[in-house]
Amino acid sequence: MILLPMSPNSSAGQKSVEADDARSTSTVTEYHNPDVLVSTDWVSGRLNDPKVRVVEVDYDPNLNYNQSHIPGAVLFDWKKDLNDPVTRDILSKSQLEELFSRNGISAETEVVLYGDFNNWFAAYAFWDLKYYGVGKVKLMNGGRKKWLLEDRPLSKDIPSFGRTTFTASQPNEKIRAYKDQVLRSLHSPSTSLVDVRSPKEFTGEVLAPPEYPTEHAQRGGHIPGAVSVPWAQAVNDADGTFKARAELETLYGTKGVKPEKEVITYCRIGERSSHTWFVLSQLLGYPNVRNYDGSWTEWGNSVRLPVER
Repeated sequence: MILLPMSPNSSAGQKSVEADDARSTSTVTEYHNPDVLVSTDWVSGRLNDPKVRVVEVDYDPNLNYNQSHIPGAVLFDWKKDLNDPVTRDILSKSQLEELFSRNGISAETEVVLYGDFNNWFAAYAFWDLKYYGVGKVKLMNGGRKKWLLEDRPLSKDIPSFGRTTFTASQPNEKIRAYKDQVLRSLHSPSTSLVDVRSPKEFTGEVLAPPEYPTEHAQRGGHIPGAVSVPWAQAVNDADGTFKARAELETLYGTKGVKPEKEVITYCRIGERSSHTWFVLSQLLGYPNVRNYDGSWTEWGNSVRLPVER
């Protein structure tokens, strides 16, 4: 059974949405780009808006989306939709265009991403979309965790939308880093390498998180000169929302990660580091931030690349 909130087309519903928008705006205006975040209230008030497409991004849809999801939300399967398993690359421009077109997303559609792990994989999708120049894309602050905590409506129905024709832009290589670029930047005073994995992954004590035991490299450790700032330190434990701007500036600034530097984030396969990329580039406004999506599975498996432990 689907329980939908009052339609925003009604007078009472419209007033409620406007009040929710006001509260939401007041909490995010401190960020460099507040437009990239929306609240659960904002999404709840627009479940019937044809100009908004809510997207759940999952690593394993059987554990999340297929069990329940926000009513009207479509699925982006992280493994099937956002990656090319043969080339070990992110999805191509044509794959993104097909993904958007079959989900009824046009250039005018407001795309709102959310997921589990405090928007771990949703942030990866955000980075993918920005790589191909998608303009109207946002994250729902707090992700699936906050929606569930607030006991908001859920559905098992799979929505269907009329097909569109979506055209993406050419890749924006300014937000992506590759192995050779990282190698050239080692120990450069003008570059900060940020390892966002867990402390035990950083030291080399473990090769991969326990929930992903097969996704690891042959060697443990970290890229020489990298600083450890685990990605989850950027969110509030209670509901998964992002911490205040001042807290975030202190978190990274005390580790020498400053806006005047080029910043390269990395993790194991590029998904956690995209979350930190989002924080630094979108919320704090650092002008030169790249996500090294090859990350530790590439670096730790490459012959003769230097490693610190």
